[in-house]
Amino acid sequence: MDETTEPTTGYVQSLARGLLVIRAFNESHPQMSLSEVARATGLSRAAARRFLHTLVHLGYVWTDGRVFGLTPRVLELGFAYLSSVSLPEIAQPYLERLVAEVHESASVSVLDGTDIVYVARVPTSRIMTVSINIGTRFPAYATSMGRVMLAHLPEEELDAYFDQVQLEQLAPHTITTPAGLRRELERIRAQGWSLVDQELEAGLRSIAAPIRGRGDRVVAAINVSSHAARTSDTHARQVFLPPLLETAARIGADLRMAPSGASPLAR
Repeated sequence: MDETTEPTTGYVQSLARGLLVIRAFNESHPQMSLSEVARATGLSRAAARRFLHTLVHLGYVWTDGRVFGLTPRVLELGFAYLSSVSLPEIAQPYLERLVAEVHESASVSVLDGTDIVYVARVPTSRIMTVSINIGTRFPAYATSMGRVMLAHLPEEELDAYFDQVQLEQLAPHTITTPAGLRRELERIRAQGWSLVDQELEAGLRSIAAPIRGRGDRVVAAINVSSHAARTSDTHARQVFLPPLLETAARIGADLRMAPSGASPLAR
């Protein structure tokens, strides 16, 4: 059997490994040697070399003969997705109005596996030690947007999530037990919004609401985030939550009115 394919599933191993090599490069490792790529991906040096040189040939990776790095062409992969969905375009003006009202950063994300992925954002100031941009990923369990989406998953999908995820202590207050997280998700589902206090990073407080598409299905989430030193839990609930819920409802209404073929998120 061809080692790169599995006929019973249609799974193409070589494609998966090529994407693994691309994803090995990140903010902490923008450039890597062949040995470092092999170590980061778990591939042999020979396999890593083949994938790297193929990506160089395709224009997604550059090399000076010693180290490798991604080229701007990899952005095409993300832009192809963003240009095919209506959510970021619909959400952006609403985010801008929300930020103008609450004077804090606001974002929209979708759930991808065990992570959230930012698809729209309007920042006011940098409140985390890492930059947040379109495409930034964070573990869903430690974020307000992630939790509000997890809370509305069908039971079988939520069970599958818990089978995959590893709950790590990311900050002093992070919930790290499945039982504790399930209790929190039940509370979020009942109240309709999520407040996370310094669980992703110390000093970060965030409140989120679900965005509902067709069939009342939760397809995304929107949040307002601020530094804990200037925003109390009470302030977040009293000042941020009402306009946040209103903004989520308006984005959802626009999504439901979008052409059915315009976006998988609008269905």
